[in-house]
Amino acid sequence: MQSPTTIAVIGTGRMGGGIACNLAKQFTVTVFDTSEAAVERCVDAGATAATSAAEAVEAAELVITSLPLPQHVLETFAMLAPVMQPGTICMDVSTVDPTTAVTLEASLEKDGHHFVACPLGKGPAQADAGELPLFIGGKEAPVEALADVFSCIGAEQYRMGGVEAATMFKLVSNLIGMTNLAVLAEGYLLCRRAGVTDEGFQQALADTGGWSYQAQLRLPWMMENDFRQRFGVKLGLKDLRLAVDQASQWQIPVPVGAMGMSQLANAAVHGFGDDDVNAILKVLDPKGEVLGHE
Repeated sequence: MQSPTTIAVIGTGRMGGGIACNLAKQFTVTVFDTSEAAVERCVDAGATAATSAAEAVEAAELVITSLPLPQHVLETFAMLAPVMQPGTICMDVSTVDPTTAVTLEASLEKDGHHFVACPLGKGPAQADAGELPLFIGGKEAPVEALADVFSCIGAEQYRMGGVEAATMFKLVSNLIGMTNLAVLAEGYLLCRRAGVTDEGFQQALADTGGWSYQAQLRLPWMMENDFRQRFGVKLGLKDLRLAVDQASQWQIPVPVGAMGMSQLANAAVHGFGDDDVNAILKVLDPKGEVLGHE
């Protein structure tokens, strides 16, 4: 299978936009998004704008989707499959559940296309820099054909196996990360209430088994009462819901992860849905009596 040279990117938001901009440096890239500003950013980086998703994929050898919800991915490929070239490689970088990925793979193969799941780690800053961790799943031939694409958008490539494995790993990474963040917020609040200084808490925790990537990344933001969205509560809640729902389908209990999901749901209910996921801290101290936030 030949490596693609013409690429369509459908969905050029915070993650898809960075991917499209980097790909435009090496490939012929056409983009479509409902946001004119998102499309314009990609055009400035060398991509071509399409007036519709169907127009974007007409000449593409690779179609990449970066969309909010699993149903959006399914609906988009159902619409585009008839107008894509025969044998088009379809790569979804959205966060979807394994059931959706397996369904999509079967549907696209039935229509004569190929499917690769490539959920992403980290966030928009890494997407812009072309330094994303990539969790890759799919059949060997299309995955191998995308080697140059992966090198263009990612720093590390993790071959997870099939599409079910790749999509499940992404959900699990978020399930672990967000649940870790929930208990980190609780521990930080308790230590603040007991009189532990921020500096003391951070330095001492880093020398224990309680340290984590979330502590490294988000603890400084919590200490500064900085809840600006990097990875939003609504997105985190969606991802954990997908993970817990999939676990339920497989009859695997995930009670701790479900509690992490509940804390994100609490944050959303309290009006913090558009804040960063570290806003779960505000749910624990709603009046700011310990932390002094607004």
